[in-house]
Amino acid sequence: MTNASSASRRLFLQQASAFSALAGVGAPLALNLAAAGSALAQSAGDYKAIVCLFLFGGNDAFNMVLPTDAASWAAYSATRNQAPDSIALLAPGTALQGNAAAASPARLGGVLPIRPLDAQGRSFALHPVMGTLQSMFDTDRRLAILPNIGPLVMPTTKAQMGQNNHPKPARLYSHNDQQNTWQALAPEGATRGWGGRIADMLAAANGQPIFTSVSAAGNAVWLAGDRVRPYQVSTGGAVRVGQDGNGRLYGSAAAGAALNSIVGGLRGTHVLEADVAAIAQRSVDAEAALRTALRAPGEAAFGTAPASGAYNANADPKLRYDNPLTGTQAFNGLAQQLQVVARMIDAAQRGAVGVRRQVFFVSLGGFDTHDQQNRLQADLMARLAHGLRYFDTTLAAIGAANQVTTFTASDFGRTFTSNGDGTDHGWGSHHLVMGGAVRGGNLYGRFPTLGAKNPGNNNFDSSPDQLGNGSLLPGTSVDQLGATLGRWFGLSDAQLLDVFPNLANFDAARRNLGFMNA
Repeated sequence: MTNASSASRRLFLQQASAFSALAGVGAPLALNLAAAGSALAQSAGDYKAIVCLFLFGGNDAFNMVLPTDAASWAAYSATRNQAPDSIALLAPGTALQGNAAAASPARLGGVLPIRPLDAQGRSFALHPVMGTLQSMFDTDRRLAILPNIGPLVMPTTKAQMGQNNHPKPARLYSHNDQQNTWQALAPEGATRGWGGRIADMLAAANGQPIFTSVSAAGNAVWLAGDRVRPYQVSTGGAVRVGQDGNGRLYGSAAAGAALNSIVGGLRGTHVLEADVAAIAQRSVDAEAALRTALRAPGEAAFGTAPASGAYNANADPKLRYDNPLTGTQAFNGLAQQLQVVARMIDAAQRGAVGVRRQVFFVSLGGFDTHDQQNRLQADLMARLAHGLRYFDTTLAAIGAANQVTTFTASDFGRTFTSNGDGTDHGWGSHHLVMGGAVRGGNLYGRFPTLGAKNPGNNNFDSSPDQLGNGSLLPGTSVDQLGATLGRWFGLSDAQLLDVFPNLANFDAARRNLGFMNA
């Protein structure tokens, strides 16, 4: 029996045991949760969570993390400073021009230098609006950078890209397929993600597996495993199913009781009917239990309590960021997604939901910047930087600073070349990993060489890392990223090879990228 099937069997038996009472004596799941949570609290110090922050559309990482050594900066400026709207950011130390167009490079000022512990003989910087991440990288050492990462079947060179028999990821440059490949290691149509499969291996240690895999951003294949299924929450907390907190439906206790009876009741003996009734009852009970377990978003750890009246997330100063387009503060929906994740982590830390291992999914969209990239990406980078800083600060406030690791992912990187005021679909990209267990302040993987475009074609012959239009050929695979996180989460080498089958194609010494503390 494989590690995966053994873990899935244990989880199936555990779930069957936990939920068997639903169709029989009708013991509510909420009571089971309370009992399991109480028992689990004895060993809650072992809690860990992984958060996937997906940047939908394909983030232009060339303008997020930038090499600023002379050769790289010359190639960057020459390639991206194109009419009619240059997308080349300005050199470190360049003063901003307050009267320039909103979000133009001149209005943003120079890129922000960072000091990697191993700079690989080069110098680097972040986008001008990412000052909070600059301090997290340089000072706090809670942020690491993974250069030039993307889906790979096996290590691949530019020469091998031209060989038909060399394995390559399917359907490169396609949004849907590459979103799925990042999340599930296969193109659109795959139904199991590597986050969910990691959760499969460890969910048997959770008292209530229903809260193992959680999305605050809708459906996500990354969270789906063989046995583990994603549980969706809204940014406000548990999604209402049936009765409210007072047992009422439309203000009526009688209507609430009637609905609960209908949802969980059986009117026949058909196995499908019993299964549907059990699932419905489980959803109602899980929502009720989570509603009780979550602390209010206006509590000091998560937000700012209103002076009077109900909590308003849109008005909460903690959830507002500095919008580079307007120069004013605006609500950050990403921060609110991370707020509800933090509230769930807090509940888990307190033993209120019966889990020791969780995977979460949040997202930020709008990265398909074929045009107006200066305006769009400046705003998105500001939201990303604010959201990550808010989340890190909140985790520290609830005592989970070292138990949670957050990483970014995206469809793909973008082209190095400009199409006039934007970029097109690429492949490799730079990504961020944040958390107290992260060996921050460093680059994990070789930073790619930026070259000049060959006048006779779209290739960058002077760079071993750039393909047509300057797209990056990844030097690090998604499998290596996932395996490094999985090892920190508690998976064995055999389990990692089960979850990440392509991992066997990479040198054993490079399967763990080294950005996590043990």
